[in-house]
Amino acid sequence: MGHKVAIIGLGYVGLPLAVATAEKYPVVGFDINAKRIEELRNGIDRTGEIEPEAFNAELDLQFTAKEENLASANFYIVTVPTPIDKNNNPDLSLLKSASQLIGKYLKSGDIVVYESTVFPGCTEDECVPVLEQYSGLKFNTDFYCGYSPERINPGDKDRGVKDILKVTSGSTLEIAEQVNQFYASIITAGTHKASSIKVAEAAKVIENAQRDINIAFVNELALIFNRIGIDTHEVLAAAATKWNFLPFKPGLVGGHCIGVDPYYLTHKAESVGYLPEVILAGRRINDNMGKHVANEVVKHMAKKGLEIVQANVLILGLTFKENCPDIRNTRVLDIADELTQYNVNVHIHDPLADTEEVKAEYGYELEGEITSGYSAYILAVAHDEFQSIDWKKLKTNAVIYDVKGILSREISDGSL
Repeated sequence: MGHKVAIIGLGYVGLPLAVATAEKYPVVGFDINAKRIEELRNGIDRTGEIEPEAFNAELDLQFTAKEENLASANFYIVTVPTPIDKNNNPDLSLLKSASQLIGKYLKSGDIVVYESTVFPGCTEDECVPVLEQYSGLKFNTDFYCGYSPERINPGDKDRGVKDILKVTSGSTLEIAEQVNQFYASIITAGTHKASSIKVAEAAKVIENAQRDINIAFVNELALIFNRIGIDTHEVLAAAATKWNFLPFKPGLVGGHCIGVDPYYLTHKAESVGYLPEVILAGRRINDNMGKHVANEVVKHMAKKGLEIVQANVLILGLTFKENCPDIRNTRVLDIADELTQYNVNVHIHDPLADTEEVKAEYGYELEGEITSGYSAYILAVAHDEFQSIDWKKLKTNAVIYDVKGILSREISDGSL
């Protein structure tokens, strides 16, 4: 089959996939953000995933915000975000909008593959009816679907899209093989063909739910050991000498995957009459860690005799993980929100986060530099840029709280 590929959504997932796919097939990369399209045409990727030299003339890759340019495609890949709403329920609005868009241009024989995180059954129960409605075509007679969960790790320069094994699936045995062969021609790490779309969907959500639960366990250990008065990281280092101990560390769990995907699984579980216990317990623990950090910082400030009300506190790092500009679902905001309950003046510095985006999304004006004079410094994200800070100088009459546990005990007043 001569694939003409259209990728819908050019964020952390869609753009690297578009570049990799364009090495083998003609690709139309579509995004509703016209500014994003203009930047990409000029070789600029604000996410930092693709270097400028990767946008070369040899790639058969067209960036567009005009939906009519999708008409020539016969293999559609959906890579739009699937967040949760304020009640932690799946928000499928972008997924359904993408399906409506594709439905307008869907032709007989076309294949639509979804990569966005969903719950088991979502592709066939939620997306396919939209495709049928807007195309007037019949599923598995006129057009077909597949699901291949994204496994992009933002900020990871060692594991790109081609280096991570890809799970694939299709709505019929023949289509499953076609989808698998398509990805196998791009992904050098290989593929794993799942037996059904539902199996592939379920595999995605449990990958991140498993990490969420493991991190929740060590976060709970941190809460316990803090009360006992022993260092959690020293305990974990000792336990890690056993060959089968899993090396998870305590911390804030945000981002668009680990902090979100478990809610997609619990949503589906509840819809079939099962109330998850372990998964939701892990979510509750992880969602409360920001509040715990803020309370610990205030306690340390009180121990040092520092004023709490109207104190100036600087949080270092806002993105959801180190060395990555992505601020989606960052739990650092939980620290800031809790500190404001104490009438503390919260300041944030992050050299990687986009200043305008932070202002628009969260209302904070990022500080341009790190200066002395704050009552407390909270190392929330372990960006490489923070490794060269003169912490001893900042520590003078101030609290240093190390969320990531990377500073020495001589420097840090506390950590998770």
